[in-house]
Amino acid sequence: MKLGLHYWTFSTPPEPELITPTLARTARLADEAGFASFTVMDHYFQMEATAPADEPMLEAYTTLGYVAGQTERMTLGVLVTGVMYRYPGLLAKIVTTLDVLSGGRARLGIGASWYEREQRGLGVPVVPVGERFERLEETLQICLQMWSADNGPFEGRHYQLAETLCVPAPLGRQRPPIMVGGSGEKKTLLLVARYADSCNLFSGPVDEVRHKLDVLRSHCEAEGRDYDGIEKTLVMRMSPLDDRDAFLAAAREYAALGVTEIQVTPDRHPVEFAGQVGDLVVPALAEIG
Repeated sequence: MKLGLHYWTFSTPPEPELITPTLARTARLADEAGFASFTVMDHYFQMEATAPADEPMLEAYTTLGYVAGQTERMTLGVLVTGVMYRYPGLLAKIVTTLDVLSGGRARLGIGASWYEREQRGLGVPVVPVGERFERLEETLQICLQMWSADNGPFEGRHYQLAETLCVPAPLGRQRPPIMVGGSGEKKTLLLVARYADSCNLFSGPVDEVRHKLDVLRSHCEAEGRDYDGIEKTLVMRMSPLDDRDAFLAAAREYAALGVTEIQVTPDRHPVEFAGQVGDLVVPALAEIG
């Protein structure tokens, strides 16, 4: 079982001048401790359900570019990129840039954007949910084409590209792995089966997670896709430091369902969190398979 660090807030410590050194030290500690991945949110306002919207928030891919220079091993990605926030061709180029600068460590995490306050606030078009999923599918198609040998045009309902040139190409492999985030059974998990290398769910009752994975399996069967070839990842709502034994017990249950990576979010100073989780949890998780 692998562990990912999801860096969701830039408010601890509260002084803006400490954002950079705190981020850098946390990322280096996590990299050295054996965290498998480092992710950030794709938000411009903090999520209102979690904290006040005017709390500090950094742009995701700029942040990951900085983290790339501080680390050597962790996979880097956005959990998850909002499909409405960047033109698909430019998104493919942005992720490729991260991949090249990080030495082949980028992952494209993507989903249907949802936070209308920041979209309206910053002038991002707000479109119906159905259209967002149409745009998400076209975006996945465009990224896959840009990471292939096909430099020709793309003609979709929402996006038209005259040429899909992407040089330099991603490093070390055919392309960055694609993670589609979300648990919607009719659309999101179908797109996982159709295009993605991994899914990303939220933790919950084991039976609920099992059901979501059964839905994914059925989509894979319908699409002619190997279900076992898709990595199953999950965001844990439980802190690994509040009750280590309970956390590890839950991780074992999810591992039995086929989950191979779980992401955790700091619930205290991120440097303290990364150090303690690295010492107390990462070695124990490595033994779960």
